[in-house]
Amino acid sequence: MSEQIIAACDGASKGNPGPAAWAWVVADATGAPERWEAGPLGRATNNIAELTALERLLEATDPAVPMQVRMDSQYAMNAVTKWLPGWKRNGWKTSSGSPVANRELVIRIDALLAGRAVEFRYVPAHQENGDPLNAIADQAASDAAAQQQAAGTAHGAEGLPVPAPREPSAARRAGPPKSRKPRSSGTATIKAKFAGRCPCGQSYAAGEKISKGERGWGHPACAATA
Repeated sequence: MSEQIIAACDGASKGNPGPAAWAWVVADATGAPERWEAGPLGRATNNIAELTALERLLEATDPAVPMQVRMDSQYAMNAVTKWLPGWKRNGWKTSSGSPVANRELVIRIDALLAGRAVEFRYVPAHQENGDPLNAIADQAASDAAAQQQAAGTAHGAEGLPVPAPREPSAARRAGPPKSRKPRSSGTATIKAKFAGRCPCGQSYAAGEKISKGERGWGHPACAATA
């Protein structure tokens, strides 16, 4: 019997809807990451990004090999494991009679799942000491959404996306130290979705503007001087 594929997939939308992207990472049977891919979606919702991530993962893996898929999206997981049979019986309408949202994606995923042995496992997102594969997929999707560029092993990427460090909950409640005033630069800035730590050693809060420099995401001033 073939070894099981272990994988994770995730989507991101900066604004929901807003600049969005999908990502997946595939590991070997021991859980060691082997390859990953991420791609932009332009402007889309988070649900579309999550479903697309699953679709692209299924397309990129061998249907003959059993697979475990780790996801932090309860919507995408429930859509394909709980709600899909009822939607099909109801002519692709919900129990309330409304058309199923993102129907084309769900139909495509249903076709890709046919005849495959796929185990879905829910993993909470953005947890200290959380699932490492989900953290990689989350970071890859977030980066691709911000940059709107494809990335991954097939695109010549060396190594894996490095997830932003998670601050202890007590430190997040205390709030970050005051950061330096950002200087104007050519580096794009976005609002941090979650709290993290700049390469300079100072923390930044969720909602604070950050930029990506040579050493990772952090204060725009630090990215400009890197």
